[in-house]
Amino acid sequence: MPGSTPLPTPDFADSAPAVLDIEASGFGRDSYPVEVGFVLADGQSYCSLIRPAPTWTHWDPDAERVHHITKEIVMRHGREVTEVATQLNERLRGLTLYCDGWAHDYVWLNVLFDAAGMAPTFKLDNLRALLTDKEAAFWNVVKKQITTEMRLQRHRASSDAKILQRTLMRLREPLTPRPKGPARA
Repeated sequence: MPGSTPLPTPDFADSAPAVLDIEASGFGRDSYPVEVGFVLADGQSYCSLIRPAPTWTHWDPDAERVHHITKEIVMRHGREVTEVATQLNERLRGLTLYCDGWAHDYVWLNVLFDAAGMAPTFKLDNLRALLTDKEAAFWNVVKKQITTEMRLQRHRASSDAKILQRTLMRLREPLTPRPKGPARA
């Protein structure tokens, strides 16, 4: 718009962005969140299974094979949607969190908050907006390195959020020369 000033891009050179990830019942139109997790700039993290609301019935076995969360697990151990939405709002009020699957995560977050009859007190944005073209080009390679280094035993929302955050921070680290091996005669 004429006369408007673009919003400044957050500078995360020295600090980590808060990252959120959601695991869902599937990828289709009727899918819903089954787990939400986040990691904050200071490293604090949160993860919760979500018990499906009564109208949430879609379940995709392919999604279950990715996150290894069964419908029985969310029914038994999941928290009610209002409890999860309330906890997210209390802990994330006023923050901007970033996710790598914004088109899906944004929808699933809204499904959660709609079912709870609430609105989020925080913003969700696309992690890609934080990446330079060079960082984006190396994203998958560095993410794979971080995933291997972390040796996480499960593909879950808070673990994924930590991987995403650490990948971005690794991409932002200055390159340091590798030590040379022993001199050869």
